[in-house]
Amino acid sequence: MNMDSFAYKDSVLTWRGAEIRPLAAKFGTPLYVYSESALVERCQALGSAFGNRRAGIYYSVKACSNIHILRILAGLGCGADIVSGGELFRCRKADISPEKIVFSGVGKTEAEIRYAITEGILFLSVESEAELHEISRIATITGKTARISVRVNPDVNPGTHPYISTGLKENKFGISHKEVVRIYKLAQSLPGIEPTGLGFHIGSQITDLSAFADAGKIAVRLVSEIEAAGIKLKHLDVGGGLGIRYANEEAPDPATYVRTLIQSVGLDHLELMFDPGRSIAGNAGILVSKILYVKEGEKTFFIGDAGMNDLIRPSLYDAYHHVFSDPLRPGTRSGDLVGPVCESGDFFAKDRELPAFESGDLAVLASAGAYGMSMASNYNSRPRAAEVLIARDGTARLIRRRETFEDLLQPELDV
Repeated sequence: MNMDSFAYKDSVLTWRGAEIRPLAAKFGTPLYVYSESALVERCQALGSAFGNRRAGIYYSVKACSNIHILRILAGLGCGADIVSGGELFRCRKADISPEKIVFSGVGKTEAEIRYAITEGILFLSVESEAELHEISRIATITGKTARISVRVNPDVNPGTHPYISTGLKENKFGISHKEVVRIYKLAQSLPGIEPTGLGFHIGSQITDLSAFADAGKIAVRLVSEIEAAGIKLKHLDVGGGLGIRYANEEAPDPATYVRTLIQSVGLDHLELMFDPGRSIAGNAGILVSKILYVKEGEKTFFIGDAGMNDLIRPSLYDAYHHVFSDPLRPGTRSGDLVGPVCESGDFFAKDRELPAFESGDLAVLASAGAYGMSMASNYNSRPRAAEVLIARDGTARLIRRRETFEDLLQPELDV
């Protein structure tokens, strides 16, 4: 978290120069707010480290998938790393070229594979031998050639939360590094398949760069063995997973991360593909909630109008989000910041020193741009929040309207 992004002016909270309370008054709460400048700065920090190396950013859409965010990133030259047919649809509507889209994920359906092949995306990332055969079958039926890249599971420990670790042998993702060369030889023999790359993704919120370097070394060895078998590759996808600062983490800067991978990998004849999501969007967004009640008792509960259906990370991962008050309140109080959802797991902060909120105050949760709105739900039949973008000129505009009660029922009434 960049504390410099938050400031108080006469007890009024600002974030990246914008006052929060007028946004809440105009658009209501709960409210997601994003900064275009923050998105641009993170992309530029990554891209500037490429130097003369042939490399590209393929934004991980699952982190924050609003079409207006995707259009900003597309305008910066980013491609997309997707994990569903819905994300492919979003990307195409955002005018991201299919040749800059890669499709990851262990459970692609027949319809999704057909959609991706028909659109002519850059490649499908193969995560099992069974999936490879299915892609070949569908490609043959459609009369097209499917470009593929095998996702290797390097069995590297990223040192992150077990729910977001994806590169260990006990994880469901990728194909064991011991089987990869055999799978490429099989792919070369199958109809409708063109092997074009190799990739890995070892997890999320990683702050130890040595894990990336270790996975990179395994990939280098495999590329050598694959090409020795007569299979020419064009791409090496090094995934994403770079951590950000939520609390006191020592998060590496993007340039150091990029240089570490470039130096550990080499392979200048391949395009190096980076798939950042959280590291671009995480600190480019906040969640604004209104304090409804302060409940006193054996402990203090600050009850807001945002709930776990709006931001599930604390409940799901025990994730930390720094909390600011608007207006500034002198001193702190120990307690829980919770929401209205009918679950004891509905909390944003437990047993923490928090601002001494009063009813009507705003609670602003920092670092909520990634895996916030994209994981939101309608649990308890709660309409999802609105989203607002602060443009580079400082103006704010709505980029997703708040859902209504009618929106909740419409898919059920349409049948």
